[in-house]
Amino acid sequence: MKKSNILIVDDTVANLQLLSGMLKEKGYKVRPAPSGKVALRAAENSTPDLILLDINMPEMDGYEVCRRLKEHDTLKEVPIIFISALSETWDKIKAFEVGGVDYITKPFQFEEVLARVETHIELRRVQIELRERYDDLERLETLRDNLTHMIVHDMRSPLTGVNGYLYLLKKRIEDKNDEKANDFLSKMDRQVSTLINMVTDLLDVSQLEAGKLPLNLGLHDVNAILREAGDLIAVPAERVRFIPFPEKFSVSCDPNLIRRVISNLLANALKFTPPDGRISVSISRKQQELHVEVKDSGPGIPPEYTEKIFEKFGRVEGERPKVRYSSGLGLTFCKLAVEAHGGRIGVDSNVGSGSAFWFSLNAAGNSQPSDVQ
Repeated sequence: MKKSNILIVDDTVANLQLLSGMLKEKGYKVRPAPSGKVALRAAENSTPDLILLDINMPEMDGYEVCRRLKEHDTLKEVPIIFISALSETWDKIKAFEVGGVDYITKPFQFEEVLARVETHIELRRVQIELRERYDDLERLETLRDNLTHMIVHDMRSPLTGVNGYLYLLKKRIEDKNDEKANDFLSKMDRQVSTLINMVTDLLDVSQLEAGKLPLNLGLHDVNAILREAGDLIAVPAERVRFIPFPEKFSVSCDPNLIRRVISNLLANALKFTPPDGRISVSISRKQQELHVEVKDSGPGIPPEYTEKIFEKFGRVEGERPKVRYSSGLGLTFCKLAVEAHGGRIGVDSNVGSGSAFWFSLNAAGNSQPSDVQ
């Protein structure tokens, strides 16, 4: 097992010899330093596992040595225990303020010094081990994300090709009056479109997380975006009530992303609302924010899960059997897309009373009379 490396800093030779001798007997590798300048050079040449540091020293006191060590990228995490004859509360407080982890008052008992040294060396060892494991997990997560991104990217081309051939096939048989075949093709078409949307969401979520998805910002009419979002997923008119903004109002946004956000929220509402339920989509202005709300009459979401459902692959089991609250990556995409605009997103919900998913954007823009009926 590797011996722990301890740097002892004290301008009194007798103290250096006493501490060095006792710690060496306990199996530690010890380096004595008679001044702050020597200590800084020694620490830079070989990073210690722990430093025992006196305060009252000529030229450079222990507080200044500690400050300089904490400014050094390689040395700032090394634990420092002050050993000093200064016993006033203020001296101890200052020692902790500059970065010390412990304070021992002279004259000291070696058993106390040893106990504190062992404790802080073990804490340092655990910290290093946790950091290494965290770095390993980060590397594995990056590798997983890159692999997923590559696979999903390669899936989009064949899926788009299948979708194109389905369209051509539908054109060839739509005049054959074969209702069953047309029904099968329509279902296949919807499933392939769903897969393409899932692939697109996954790729865009990855880019949004990395901050690499550029926003195509401009002033756009929010009512037009709302209509286009409904058309994007062929919303059944009898199930959804659209409540547009009473005026033509332009907001600075990427229309494609905001259109998809509304479409995803609508698709989620349709998924969880029973056939006889109702859904409303409304746009309002609250002070300096544009507020979009998609309200459904579905089963509702327990309050403890209203944050989790926006997490990547978050899935929450409801109180009733087989009731799950989530839409894969759809809600994660919505959250990242809205936040990329500097906006806010959330959900207000009660179990058994439906849910109201909403998002708000900066409402800077110009209002004009609307031509929406």
